[in-house]
Amino acid sequence: MSKIVLKSVMFQGKIRDILISGKRFAKVERPLNAKDLDKAEIIDCSGLAILPPFYNGHCHAAMTLLRGFADDMPLQEWLQNHIWPFEGKMTPKDIEIGSRLAVLEMIKSGTVFFADMYWHREQTMKVVKEMGIRATIGVTFAQGLMSDEAIENNFKFIRDHRFESERVALAVMPHSPYMVGEALFKRCAKVAREEEMILHTHLAETKKEVADCKKQYGCTPVELMDRYTVLGGNFVAAHCVHMNDEDMTLMADSSSAAILNPCSNLKLSSGIPKIPKMLESGMLVGIGTDGASSNNNLDMHEEMKLTSLLTKVSSGAEKLPAEEVLKMATSNVAIAYGVPAGVIAEGFLADALLVDLKNERLNPCHNLVSNWVYSADSSSIHSVICNGKFVMKNRHVDGEEDIVREAETCAKSIASRC
Repeated sequence: MSKIVLKSVMFQGKIRDILISGKRFAKVERPLNAKDLDKAEIIDCSGLAILPPFYNGHCHAAMTLLRGFADDMPLQEWLQNHIWPFEGKMTPKDIEIGSRLAVLEMIKSGTVFFADMYWHREQTMKVVKEMGIRATIGVTFAQGLMSDEAIENNFKFIRDHRFESERVALAVMPHSPYMVGEALFKRCAKVAREEEMILHTHLAETKKEVADCKKQYGCTPVELMDRYTVLGGNFVAAHCVHMNDEDMTLMADSSSAAILNPCSNLKLSSGIPKIPKMLESGMLVGIGTDGASSNNNLDMHEEMKLTSLLTKVSSGAEKLPAEEVLKMATSNVAIAYGVPAGVIAEGFLADALLVDLKNERLNPCHNLVSNWVYSADSSSIHSVICNGKFVMKNRHVDGEEDIVREAETCAKSIASRC
């Protein structure tokens, strides 16, 4: 079993030597001995601090190719008139190229996991395996955009790919209650339970969605999910902007999770979620970026800071301190997706960031977590570790120049087809 020793790294205010054995943290706060050091790769981490990496709870990775393609318009116009026509021209190879750019961007900004809802999932799965990070990849269902044959093929794909790999898991992802009818949504939930998979969907994203749901079904989208009996410990909902108190109670009592996407929801004028009330209700709340066409980046650090600031401006400066919002961007998302990671502790999967304590944004360092949340950016990240291996070392990812070049060429080609 391979071993790495992070020597002289700053952890919780003290200089320590941390042992990674295989894919897990073996010793974090205990002193190392000669046996620990035997045949270990010693990494000098002087001047570096270790922090948990980010876990992106909701995105559409290959939409990096649509970054800046259509901006400054509300959600439905943006989707129907611009995004869906562009996506209709994308090939499986395009999805691979866009996903590779997305994973590069996430690694460079400190993210080692993402939950992805998109098409041609095999291409994204391939990229994740190659580039060494983690993902929960969705098998997406959307009745308005898929034939009955495609839907049945999706269920077959789930049956044939139950256990993908140690870093890549599948999830059942009905797009939303307005794109998936009752019978199919219930079938998705049943399959997810039987296969012990996450069930992930867009939920309560806009006022129009809520109003339309009330008009059609006489209830809110969350109440509709309760009526469908799909809420539960494997249910993860994205956006959750427009929830009332009863909705939050239903989510909390059922152990369902919410993933907030504040940058995207602000840009599309969808609204601001009631973050303090969500947390007070007992809901498990995490953060995600959404796609790069509506954010327009995949920077979880930016998302984390904005989440805290939106909470403070609505509810008071003392709300959602740095330590708590950091959990929302790290361990809370890991918990929602069943990944034993997101904290630097013995027995947990060895995912971590090494940040440069000499970086101007981390100085002076009265409080490292405060600096990390409120003042730092990706320039502070020196190296990224996932599953006990470096996926970025000394600010460089293997092949990054070629990835950017290929994505630029690909995006221009797709635009010319539209």
